[in-house]
Amino acid sequence: MAELVLKNVYKRYDNKEKKKEADGYAVNDLSFRCEDGEFIGILGPSGCGKSTTLRMLAGLEEITSGDVYIGKTRMNHLLPKDRGIGLAFEDYALYPPLTVYENLAFNMRAKKKTEEEIGKEIGRVAPLLKVEDLLQMKPAALSGGQKQRVNIARAIIRRPGLLLLDEPLSHLDGKMRQMLRQEIKRMHHEIKCTTIIVTHDQIEAMSMADKIVIMKEGKLQQMGTPLEVYDDPANEFVAGFIGEPPMNLMPSVIKMEGKGYYFTFENSGLKVMVPDRYKAVVHEGLKVTLGVRPVDVLISQDPATSTPVPVAVFENMGDERRISLRVGENLLSITTTEDVYYEKGDEVYLKFNSEKTHLFDENTGDRIRV
Repeated sequence: MAELVLKNVYKRYDNKEKKKEADGYAVNDLSFRCEDGEFIGILGPSGCGKSTTLRMLAGLEEITSGDVYIGKTRMNHLLPKDRGIGLAFEDYALYPPLTVYENLAFNMRAKKKTEEEIGKEIGRVAPLLKVEDLLQMKPAALSGGQKQRVNIARAIIRRPGLLLLDEPLSHLDGKMRQMLRQEIKRMHHEIKCTTIIVTHDQIEAMSMADKIVIMKEGKLQQMGTPLEVYDDPANEFVAGFIGEPPMNLMPSVIKMEGKGYYFTFENSGLKVMVPDRYKAVVHEGLKVTLGVRPVDVLISQDPATSTPVPVAVFENMGDERRISLRVGENLLSITTTEDVYYEKGDEVYLKFNSEKTHLFDENTGDRIRV
């Protein structure tokens, strides 16, 4: 196992027409720490710098500035073969003429391992990824999921201190992705190897990783456990990126009526009382973005809770119902497990779980802390 530390890492490409990230940096002042044996997910939209970060860790990209340490060793200028890493690519990268056994043995033979040592290691790793029945087959005869299992097995057979997975599930169908997520998590617990997975799929990161690094435009937005980034997002981007369906983010103006403050919404009669915990940071006319998860908006039977809001879209997902409501120019999403049904245009009353709401600065997008 190995501790991984990134300190103020930058990556800038000379060809700015190819990489048009803000300030020309594909990765911009990235710092985080991964403890021994942790499973870290690097998550973000396409082009955010996550794969570039992984390639710098692997030694496939030069670091413009900053430092990368694996254990106590500074890795900046070491060759990939000297870093003690295993790397599984998105596109499998198996050798077509070779059997699965030969693919797994290839790197060990290059290191002059004996056939007895090679056989022993393959016998250890193959059951972990459930490829022991595929050893005499060639890649062309394998399914996508089987190829990826072999790909990961080849990465861990070298007993790496750090295992790097570059979007390993992106080419698989939904069912296979779910199955392989479970296999990767189980494998991680068995080999106890420090693991980094790069993905744009937040479900993958949330279900597998101990901690998640969320990136946008090359910059770190937040690092925390799946529960921390879900319940306590640092900014509007994280709040909207994590969660399925995503958090409702609604521009709002604070209005005072009587002795209380209310969230109001343009072109809508909906008013939501501001919880007491926000009273120290709000005032008449303040513009904020109100964030609330779809599961924290409840349908009420009491007309006194709110003005009626029209249903725009109703979706029955089997185990849950998703309801989209028209609030001015925005759609407010609700998720419920109750056995309900609505037609477009039906009106409902709402009740917000006030303790689960979040406020974000209209200009910066940062969370307003109370």
